[in-house]
Amino acid sequence: MSDLHGVIVVDKPAGPSSFGVVQEVRRALGMRRVGHGGTLDPMATGVLAVCVGEGTKIAGFFLGADKEYEAEVELGVATDTYDAMGQVTARCDASGVTEAQVRAALDRFLGPIRQRPPAYSAIKQDGQRLYARARAGEEVEAPERDVEIRQIEVLGLALPRVRFRVACSKGTYVRSLAADLGAALGVGAHLTALRRTRTGRFTLADAVALAALRDAHQAGTLRVLSPAEALAGLARVVVPAATERAVRCGQPLRAAQLGLIEGGAPGPLVILSARGDLVAVAEPPDGPEARVKLLRVFNTGAAAS
Repeated sequence: MSDLHGVIVVDKPAGPSSFGVVQEVRRALGMRRVGHGGTLDPMATGVLAVCVGEGTKIAGFFLGADKEYEAEVELGVATDTYDAMGQVTARCDASGVTEAQVRAALDRFLGPIRQRPPAYSAIKQDGQRLYARARAGEEVEAPERDVEIRQIEVLGLALPRVRFRVACSKGTYVRSLAADLGAALGVGAHLTALRRTRTGRFTLADAVALAALRDAHQAGTLRVLSPAEALAGLARVVVPAATERAVRCGQPLRAAQLGLIEGGAPGPLVILSARGDLVAVAEPPDGPEARVKLLRVFNTGAAAS
């Protein structure tokens, strides 16, 4: 069994689900403790953070990260899933749509928007995934949600095909963006290709192709980001060996014992050992006398007794 701990950034191919990628990684590495830090639709490719070993404890901290995608949309054809995997629900002549109209329509999505996720999505409603209810023939509608489009840029126009890059907040469905673009232009549309180029701090430059992962592992060249590296964007504090042991043992601590004398910054706090190993992730305490609430404690790199 492998003793790897951390995050492997996988360049997911089109076809398998995110869980299918996890299964492939389990087989390639001979590990059971494998999970992912944010799903990708089967049709989509690109950045998927796969957590291994103790790294599975930090998967939840990636779910709120911003994402970037490169997308291709076909105008004039709408589908029930908002992508090419679904059934066609409407066709419309899109030959009259101009480049200027496409650019103007995309620009209107910039900033905070209300978006309705697809009916065929993994969102739970009444205890069931929406896609399961939709596939069973139920009429379902996901509630609208607040998301933000940070940036949107046209990459290419060969109408009725449109390629664009989008940077967005968590919870954004690019499939819904494609459908909304078609609605704004009055011709309908669906997503034909989607590639995630970034999630949080993970980019394609960090990624290994799923098909090459086993060989890279056997050759000793597989890049595994340590848990501390994977959480590099969070506030952090370094503690001495005695405090490290206390944290790992779950002993109650006050913020002052971590060297914190003021209220914490927003977001989780990373506690590191003097060696740079991840000891724990905690809620930011309100002040020096506040008790430190540990969210996750890690067993790798423990200090000697």
